[in-house]
Amino acid sequence: MKTSQFALMSIFVLFVGLESAEAQSKAKIIGVWFNTDKTAQIEIMENDDQLIGKLIWIKHVDGDTETFTDVVNSDASLRDRPLMGLTILEGLQYKDGIWSDGKIYDPKSGISYNCELQLKKKDILEIKGFLGESWVSRTVEWNRVKK
Repeated sequence: MKTSQFALMSIFVLFVGLESAEAQSKAKIIGVWFNTDKTAQIEIMENDDQLIGKLIWIKHVDGDTETFTDVVNSDASLRDRPLMGLTILEGLQYKDGIWSDGKIYDPKSGISYNCELQLKKKDILEIKGFLGESWVSRTVEWNRVKK
């Protein structure tokens, strides 16, 4: 009887520990990040049990960023939507130290890619984007915006 109680308690502690690890990982990735060339900032936030990322700042020379639209989108019906506030990361779920099964939208090309995110250092986020199979991919790094 004591052996089965110990086994049940061990299983409970294991699941609580796994949930805690996911919550800690989620907390570490949530925040504002510069894209690779520092021309945009993306805010990564929690949405239900997934992570999403919204475009919150665009570096510009001319024009009002509020009027920038998604002119290169492959779907012509979406070309009038504003870029500011656009969700460009979605569907990311945590598994084995990686946020995966998500999509990332590239407003420069108008193409959406499958993606995985992994925190490499406290302030460096690795984003792997791919079409189809993950072995044909491109990996970039984003840097956390310092407050």
